[in-house]
Amino acid sequence: MKSSWLKEVDSWLAPTAATAVYPTDRASRKPGAVHLQALRPRERRQPRMPNAIPELVERQVVAFALGHPGFGPARIAAELARPKWGAISISNNGVWRVLTRHGLNTRAKRLALVAGHAAPPTPDHQRPLPERHLEAENPGDLVQFDCFRIGRLAKTPGVAWQYTAIDVASSFTWAEIHITPHNPSAKWTSQLARTVAADLAGHGWDLTRATVDGGGEFKSDFAATCAELDIERVQVHRPQTNGCVERVQQTILEECWKPAFARHLIPKADGLRADLARYLRYYNTDRAHTGRNNRGAIPERSSSARPRCGPSREQQASPLHRDSTV
Repeated sequence: MKSSWLKEVDSWLAPTAATAVYPTDRASRKPGAVHLQALRPRERRQPRMPNAIPELVERQVVAFALGHPGFGPARIAAELARPKWGAISISNNGVWRVLTRHGLNTRAKRLALVAGHAAPPTPDHQRPLPERHLEAENPGDLVQFDCFRIGRLAKTPGVAWQYTAIDVASSFTWAEIHITPHNPSAKWTSQLARTVAADLAGHGWDLTRATVDGGGEFKSDFAATCAELDIERVQVHRPQTNGCVERVQQTILEECWKPAFARHLIPKADGLRADLARYLRYYNTDRAHTGRNNRGAIPERSSSARPRCGPSREQQASPLHRDSTV
């Protein structure tokens, strides 16, 4: 049963097939077989025109253009016409067409190709610089402080700020939310410093050094609090030096604030404080940290390990020793 489109083709090609197509075998005499063969595209070689540029001349034009990438088509045609280059007769337009076929019709393309094929200078083999890390052997040796802007909340005058501190040695984190008219306040950073120092002292550690940025909330009152608690205050000049607290603020944003704002239609300060307290409880007491300092240990176990006399520095840094001293 012949399909409808095949019948249409048969009726359209019937006169032509009857006069121009002469099948030689029985299979090709079947209705529709000759007409389908006539529809097949025929391969055809590219014609060679009598006035086409010879292939040898075309190669010489490309080679000369790459040897002198700053020359234009007119200059290339004029130079190739000289006896020293073989007295090749080619027009300016012919040179341009040859270069266009090879993608070299502009000086920028020719220079780029030459620069790409040029061997780059071999650099001196230098030893890689050692990785730079923040060194903190025991909890309290280095605590980083920073502030994170949460934003304005509904029916809450002012801006909600997150005041964050993290102990570099144990990754134990403190965070509080306070509302201020515009910028963070030194009052709350000083209060956070006292809280951190008291918590570390309760576990037998002393807060000896604190790194902060150049914000006004870490000057005046905060500096006076550090002097009162005998804390060395170090001001950093780039975020990488304060990287631990910057990273934990990003973690809190991704794992706490974004889900909280997705769940609550109108977030409020009290609800955010409850979410933050719940997350910090999980972060410090249940979340395994895979950083180079913790190596899978929980921050609370590392920070609650009281100092003892006898074990070496490597034993104190190992998670097994920290777990045994809880």
